[in-house]
Amino acid sequence: MSKRIVIALGGNALGNNLPEQMQAVKHTARAIVDLIEQGNEVVVAHGNGPQVGMIQEAMTQLTRSDPEKYIPCPLSVCVAMSQGYIGYDLQNALREEMLDRGIEKGAATVLTQVEVDPDDPAFANPTKPIGSFMTREEADRMVAERGYDVIEDAGRGYRRVVASPKPAGIVEIDTIRSLVETNHVVIACGGGGIPVFTTEGHHLKGAAAVIDKDFAAAKLAEQLDADFLVILTAVEKVAVNFGKPDQQWLDELTPETAERYIGEGQFAPGSMLPKVQAALSFAQSGPGRSSLITLLERASDGIAGKTGTIVR
Repeated sequence: MSKRIVIALGGNALGNNLPEQMQAVKHTARAIVDLIEQGNEVVVAHGNGPQVGMIQEAMTQLTRSDPEKYIPCPLSVCVAMSQGYIGYDLQNALREEMLDRGIEKGAATVLTQVEVDPDDPAFANPTKPIGSFMTREEADRMVAERGYDVIEDAGRGYRRVVASPKPAGIVEIDTIRSLVETNHVVIACGGGGIPVFTTEGHHLKGAAAVIDKDFAAAKLAEQLDADFLVILTAVEKVAVNFGKPDQQWLDELTPETAERYIGEGQFAPGSMLPKVQAALSFAQSGPGRSSLITLLERASDGIAGKTGTIVR
């Protein structure tokens, strides 16, 4: 039976530079089109860690080279740039793979804004390092001139930190839904989406923040009334006691067991923890909804119930 599936693809799976990305999207497209070939509707969300870092570093160097001519580029604009160039490669790879298999579907990237709450507690405690390393003098200047929050990072220098708020809603959700319903594979919420909040009237203002792509994918799946959220990671299944002699791979997580393992600290923050939390969030958002955590190459088997960790 056909399912509506949202896939959360990691930014690292797309390579660290343009040549690597060109190769990576071909591999990614084959696994995604396997699901499409089975008759499923597929929407792809993706991370952008290496890519947005590259963009921001380039913009920083440009500003340093001639500060009177070039002004700093807001983080929200850098996220938009990364959505565009990742989407460009990914949609072309998907289009080519589908045509090679005789599948007549469109592929489109939607530059996606994701609303966040300006009162989200994350804004009071910025923790997400971004951008290049700075000396103490450079960091002090950024604090004085631009109001940045900075931290000392493990003896390697100083870095800017920004908030990581939870997504409240997808601004372009109606556009995404319309494309899905007119036979398109949609790439959306790249890098967790461009974080915005409403100011005066209907004006959307970019926020200096980074939204976790797994939480954004869960919100996207919820608002699209998807059947499955597939969160891709570097292991085939979720494990407890990971890396220890009594390591145990999990075929299924219920809300009760997931909460218990989270309370025990079984899942590493910044790694498996947000994936489990996002999977749990979607599974609990409505009846008949399930999440799957697995490898890209095993996504099709996971949907069929043959592998991966199901959260429901």
